[in-house]
Amino acid sequence: MKRTGIAALAPFLWLALFFLFPFLLVAKLSLSDTVLAMPPYAPRIDWSRGLAGVAAFLRGLDLETYARLGADRIYLVSYLSSLKFAGISTLVLLLIGYPIAYGMSRFAPTTRQALLMAVILPFWTSFLIRIYAWIAILKPAGILNAALASMGLPALTILNTDTAVYLGLVYAYLPFMVLPLYAVLHRQDETLLEAAADLGATPLQAFWRVTFPISLPGVAAGALLCFIPMVGEFVIPDLMGGSGTLMLGRTIWTEFFANRDWPAASAVAIVLLATLMAPILIHQRRQARLLGGAG
Repeated sequence: MKRTGIAALAPFLWLALFFLFPFLLVAKLSLSDTVLAMPPYAPRIDWSRGLAGVAAFLRGLDLETYARLGADRIYLVSYLSSLKFAGISTLVLLLIGYPIAYGMSRFAPTTRQALLMAVILPFWTSFLIRIYAWIAILKPAGILNAALASMGLPALTILNTDTAVYLGLVYAYLPFMVLPLYAVLHRQDETLLEAAADLGATPLQAFWRVTFPISLPGVAAGALLCFIPMVGEFVIPDLMGGSGTLMLGRTIWTEFFANRDWPAASAVAIVLLATLMAPILIHQRRQARLLGGAG
């Protein structure tokens, strides 16, 4: 029983150490004020004063930073821009990833495994190297424009634009959309499609009435796996986007390292986390209802 109890406790200890404790530190910073000091925030606990120091620390915490976020338009613009980039990219990923996963699931097992390996293969290369490879392709004197020039076509300006950011996001997160969809689609019972055909359904009708509803858990999982990290993405907008590309990841980096406004950066991170919790909770409630109905 003791070993079982320790094993059951391990995940909670892991979450407390690597999620709850950092979250509390960030939440505390978001309630602090910016000062010209090291570290650049106040208040701090004066342990030498005992409980009086703790009480003074708690009195010094306030919501001033959150009020400043609401008053400064740049935070709202970067927040909405992040949602726009993540939302559109997730939709494009679904439109591209679903046919790929559907096609993979219809191949023979040997071919299916080879295609699955091809989807996973990019993970074997450094993410940063792959982004720099796209920069080499899209830059004004890059591979793409060299190929267009050889065909007598005009050069394209893609790098340092929103288009480049969308392209980078879709490329980087495509496996995260394909894999959950494939996991659902390749387990589909083929007899359901045969039954639909026997009842007079065309292949397209069978897809929309049988296959697609069955694959919805994979659609939801893939959308969450892509949308959530893309909202806070920093590397792709910073390297492939222009100076006018605003996303929360870049905003947080700027506040931390350029402006040294740690409370503002922490408050932005808390708002981002609160936003992302909503789709996760909705998905969990939906899954719980489905499991309850199946039970």
